[in-house]
Amino acid sequence: MSSAIKQIFPLDFQWPTLDPFLFCAHHKDEYPAGNPQMGPDASLKGRNIGQDFTLKDGWRMYHGEQVAGFPAHPHRGFETITVVTEGLVDHSDSMGAAGRYGGGDTQWMTAGKGVQHSEMFPCVHADKSNPLELFQIWLNLPARSKMCEPHFKMLWREEIPKVEHTDAQGRLVTIDIIAGHCDGVSAVAPPPESWAYDNANRIAVWTIKMAPGAEWVLPADEVGLNRILYFYQGMKMSVAGQDIDAEHGIHLASDHPVTLKNGDDEARLVLLQGKPIAEPVVQYGPFVMNTEAEIRQTFHEYQQTQFGGWPWPDHEHTHGHQGRFAKHADGQIEER
Repeated sequence: MSSAIKQIFPLDFQWPTLDPFLFCAHHKDEYPAGNPQMGPDASLKGRNIGQDFTLKDGWRMYHGEQVAGFPAHPHRGFETITVVTEGLVDHSDSMGAAGRYGGGDTQWMTAGKGVQHSEMFPCVHADKSNPLELFQIWLNLPARSKMCEPHFKMLWREEIPKVEHTDAQGRLVTIDIIAGHCDGVSAVAPPPESWAYDNANRIAVWTIKMAPGAEWVLPADEVGLNRILYFYQGMKMSVAGQDIDAEHGIHLASDHPVTLKNGDDEARLVLLQGKPIAEPVVQYGPFVMNTEAEIRQTFHEYQQTQFGGWPWPDHEHTHGHQGRFAKHADGQIEER
């Protein structure tokens, strides 16, 4: 095995991560046409409603009962980066903020000291299918930022920078830079309390598309970073001279340039990279702190305050037939 490759591992629904990342899940669901409630216009018989994570008929309801997705639930102590390549997500939260995003948009939410939010997957089309694909990435917060004020930032697809490479044979490689830098091109600035905000932490979140047969060199970065390349769609490729099947992750040495040679099908990949925070991590479900005492305090505060309560009419709130938008807690509205 090449010295650039530390480990190769298979991918499932939830992908292994390394500090400063806590979690990464790949959601891909072929939802049918929608009903008037924006749920799937199909029978839910045989599904474990409220806990439906089984891929049945090509889709899952997750924790939703009428609309697929994740009804109101709390977070504290980390950030969610939700990258939606296809379909739509409806966001609502305990601060009264809301949004609809998808088709290449990313929402970057800093949970900080505590927020409730819902992430529903509305079937907005009643006359055709409603496919959805997204990646949800959890990025840890350092101890100094775990109790910051919660908020979210939208990275709209029109604003996310792309880098395009054409190899010697004219085959295209496209990199969407959600966080970090590539070939002198920088991502939109992340939220200010994020570990990604300081360039010294070398956070990178990239999605990569390689044409059949394309070749590209993933550039080296600093030594000592955690770097994983997730090859989630395609057939085969060569990574640093090692043949890799699709649906595998590759833990790479961060200070080695790595040559990627794609096989005969278009390949899709995700890169996560960053300097470790290197602090204790104590996680209990949706809460990530540094000590057991902080987790106990989090439960106590959530029981007392519900992190602001729930200002929406139901826990599976959707936004009708609006277009893409974001309404922030301060009243600012963005529309796309």
